[in-house]
Parts: sequence; structure tokens; C-alpha cells
Amino acid sequence: MSAENWEKRFPLKYRDAGEALRRIRRGDTIFIATACAEPKFLVDSFLEHASALPEKFRKSLGIIRLGISPYAEKKLRGKFRGESFFIDDNIRKAVNRGDAEYNPLFLSQAPRLLRRGLVRVDAALVQASPPDHLGYMSLGISIDVVKAAVEQAGMVIVQANSRMPRVHGDTFIHLNEVDYVIPHDEELIEFSREADTEIARRIGSHVAGLIQDGDTIQAGYGSIPNAILSSLSGKKDLGLHTELIGDEAVALMRSGVINNSRKTINRGKAVATFCMGRRQAYDYLDDNPEFEFRQVDYTNNPLVIAGHDNMVAINTALEIDLTGQTTVESIGKLFYSGTGGQADFMRGAALSRGGRSILALESTTEGGKVSRIVPSLKEGASAALIRGDIQYVVTEYGIAYLRGKSIRERAMELIQIAHPDFQPWLVEEAKKSGLVYPDQAFISGEEGRYPEEFEAYRTTKTGFELFFRPIKASDEPHLREFIHAMSDLSLYRRFISKRKDMPHDRLQELVVIDYTREMAIVAVTYQKDREIFAGVGRYYIDPGSHMAEVAFAVRDDYQGQGIGTELLAYLTYLAKRQGVLGFTADVLADNQPMLRVFEKGGFETERRTIAGLTELKMMFK
Repeated sequence: MSAENWEKRFPLKYRDAGEALRRIRRGDTIFIATACAEPKFLVDSFLEHASALPEKFRKSLGIIRLGISPYAEKKLRGKFRGESFFIDDNIRKAVNRGDAEYNPLFLSQAPRLLRRGLVRVDAALVQASPPDHLGYMSLGISIDVVKAAVEQAGMVIVQANSRMPRVHGDTFIHLNEVDYVIPHDEELIEFSREADTEIARRIGSHVAGLIQDGDTIQAGYGSIPNAILSSLSGKKDLGLHTELIGDEAVALMRSGVINNSRKTINRGKAVATFCMGRRQAYDYLDDNPEFEFRQVDYTNNPLVIAGHDNMVAINTALEIDLTGQTTVESIGKLFYSGTGGQADFMRGAALSRGGRSILALESTTEGGKVSRIVPSLKEGASAALIRGDIQYVVTEYGIAYLRGKSIRERAMELIQIAHPDFQPWLVEEAKKSGLVYPDQAFISGEEGRYPEEFEAYRTTKTGFELFFRPIKASDEPHLREFIHAMSDLSLYRRFISKRKDMPHDRLQELVVIDYTREMAIVAVTYQKDREIFAGVGRYYIDPGSHMAEVAFAVRDDYQGQGIGTELLAYLTYLAKRQGVLGFTADVLADNQPMLRVFEKGGFETERRTIAGLTELKMMFK
């Protein structure tokens, strides 16, 4: 049925905008559709109408305001009292000067507040596609709380816009459910936050390594999550269950990276609750059965999220302290953003079978002047994610894994991925607070920079898969466990000593190293999410001779897998890169397994045995 025919059938619903808006009375609470679905023409018409009246409206209500939000301006203070479940650039100043309200809550709970009448909606100004032949209009790119607001509002005024895509899912309202329809076509609000920087690419690369083929992903709001999605082009069969969908997720669907073929729930469907992007993304959504938009109490329900196997939630934060508390809402006492759906997704992903929660953030802000990793959150800051919520934290300097870690271990993991300029300060502050050992050693500058370029995956000749990486200052507990797992014989062969204890001061010397003068590589295997050191190898460079003393050890329960051979080969490769001419080693004469590994290393070897000790000099070919 054409628009003209609908107007003839429902003449009382099709009205002039001014006539419909005059039905809004003094003291009414007005809901305005969220984000890029904001009905600009309706809002402008309403403000023009309201500005000429002496009456005061109670409030305007919404989640994310991406329009110009003129109702937040000082000159309209007497007309409106804005309220939002989320703070963005357009309402931040008004909230912090006391001219607007911020309603903090998990977005998954917002529809319930409306349905229970705890938040009143007298009039809803929304935007939708024109009625189809059955009289159904799609709310399009923002369903979130819009559908619940329409269902609960005393009066619903719809701007029917042919540029609003007809999106599948729980998006439809019927002409019978609305009071007024105002046909008016205009371009939808477009949104993009690009982070095409080297920092963003490095963060994206780290996060991409944590995402596996077949995972179902969610990415939060901001430039860093956008950059991370752009780094996933090499993945296969990803699924999408998210709050927000943007240009980057649409691009992954176009390319087939996201095909939703392995999702546990809603298989074959990309599920979201609103879209913020460019026109090309909106066009791709239009009448596309690959998408299913649901209300935010479904998409953000932690139980629904947890029901997806291998669910990966990727979000960001304003600040994280050394114990793992994060803030996304405020910078100290300054209200900055909102709780949003971050906690819902991070907790849901943590409960998912095979799930992972990832917090990704740049290590600094304000042009590198302020560290986002801090000794403690600023006074007044809200901890949206508490210590028990955090699993992975990623900056451009690497990945910190916090799950199951003590406060001291967490502090060292986070210091390791902080900006190098702030690492000495963080160590000293952590000492003052008792978060780390009073004598905690740390090497800053180039000498202590973790050389992530030396990370590598290797498979031994027996088919055993390993992850090789340099040792870190935070590895002290792992190394202690490794040593305790070794037999007395293995300890004696490795350290040529009968000493069995390994106190903190000795362990610290083995994990806090100057990477320009020595190298220690750990051979990591995994038991579920837990790192296990299967082997450790290291060398110390003699600057006078350009030779290096080398040693390695393999846990007893992992011996016979070819790990020692791979470790030595990788240490040789790294030593050659540093200009080392060869290795020296002292090996007990009866330690035949280690001597055989050296013999197979391909060196030009000189050896002599004195008093049961074999001295090796192995030159690189």
C-alpha cells in the first residue's frame, strides 16, 4: 500500500509535525530515539515549538546523543532537563555543570526500568522506515531501548523516513501502535571513529592473536575496538553477537570473515541492538536476513552472552589500576561516559565455555602525558569492572593475563605493558602501597623493553606445539613452579648444585634481565588458559669475546619431546641476530642427554673434560 493510501486510511495519524508536537504538555518526559536513529527533523521541530512556549518540559531522555543535542544548551535550561543512560561529547558538559542528568545502569536493565514504570515516558519521538504493505514500520538501526520506550510511551510520534533501512528482527511497530506519523526524508546521522595509527595497529595485532577461528565476538564503543575489528581480516567463520555494529563489523561480514556459521545461539545471524556507521553500512543492513536486531535486554543479557561457546568480548576503558579495577564512566569525579554494556559482555564472556574477555586500551592519553595504567583509580572514579572481572588487558606494549593472578602478579603484569616512560613510577608507587616486593627489581629503558618481536610458535619433530617468548619480570611464579616440578637429578644437572630452594631474590635475578646483554626464552604450553613452562633456555653475552654462555632445562614430564633441541635452535637464531659468534657451556660429563642436544646443534665444537665437567666451545657456522 502506498504512503498516500495509508494517509487516507489513517487520516488522524498523518498530521503536520507542529500539530502533533503540540500534543506534548508541560511536565512531560520525552524519549528521543537513540544514537544515529535520532529523528533530527522531529527534534528540530519540537525545539522550535517548545522554545516559543513558557511551559517547562520535565526532561528529554535517551541513551547516546550523537546529534547536536540543542536541548542540552544553557539557553534552554529553563525548558528541558536532559537525562541520559550514557554520556557522550554532546551532553558531557551539561551533566558536569549540573544542567542534565546521568542515570548510571547496565544497559541490559534499561528496558525493564521503562516497563516497570520506574522511568516514565510520556511521549516518544522516534524514526522508522515508511509502512510496508501490511502497515509495519522498522525502527531500523537503533532498537536498544527504543522498542521498549515505544511500547510504554503515552504518545508515540514517528518520523517516517525512507532512508531508514528496514532491519530484520525485533524492530517492527505497526501503524496501530503509534499516534502520529510525520513523513519526512532526511539523511541519517553518520558516525565514525577511526584510529588509523601505529598504536592502534599494534593493539589490534595483539588482540587478533587472542581470537580464534569460529569465535563469536563483541566489540565495544570507540576507536580502539574499531581498529581491532579491522585487524581480523585473516580469521575465518567468526560470529557476531554484540550491542553495537559499525562499519568495521559490516566490512568483515561483506568479506565473509564473519559468517555466523559456528555460533551456538542464533546460528547464521549477526545479532546486534543498534548500528552506528556510515551510509554504506546502513544500506547493507537494509532487508538483509543475515542480521537480527534485538532489544538490549536480550543482546546484553549476561546469560544469553554466556550461552555462546567461545564468546570473546572486546572493550576499552578510561583507566585501569594495578590491581585490575577499571573505570569507563568517570575520570575521577568528572562524569565522562557510561557503564553501557561493557560489564554485561565482559562477565557474560567470562562465563562462556571457551570464552575470553579482553580489555584493550592505549597505554597513555593526552598525547602521552598521562598513563592509563595507574597505581590506583582517582578519587571519585567508578569501578565499572572490579578485580575479579578482568581476564586479558592489552596495550600497544603487549598482553597481560590477570585471571587467577595475585595482586602482586597483576601489578607486575600490568607494569610490563605500561608505557616505558611510566614504568619506573609505577614500580615505585606499587612498592609504597605494598603491591609488590619492597626490593622488586625492574629494568626500564631499552635494556628492559620486552622484545615481543622474539615471540614465536614452534612444533618439535614429535609434533609437540610450543610458544616461545622472552621471560618477563612477572614470570617469577611460573619459574618457581617450573623449578619445583624438576627432579633432584634435573636440578643438579642444570645448576650443578644440590641446592633445592629458590628464594625470591634468586628468582628475581633470573626473570628481571637486561635484554641487550642476555636472553631467556621460555617454552610455553597450555593447560586450558593456564601457561605452563615446559622448558627454559638462556644465554649471557660476554662483550669482550662476543661469545655467550648458554644453558637450558626441560621439565621432567615434558622430556623426550624434542623441546631442548628446539630451544637451542631458537637461542642460536636469536644470538646470531645479536652478533654473537658462538656459545660456551659447562655440562656434567654424565649428562648425556644435554650433550647430545649440543652435538646435534650444528656447531663447530671444541670440548674438554676436567674433573667430571665437560667444557664446550661451540662456534656458529
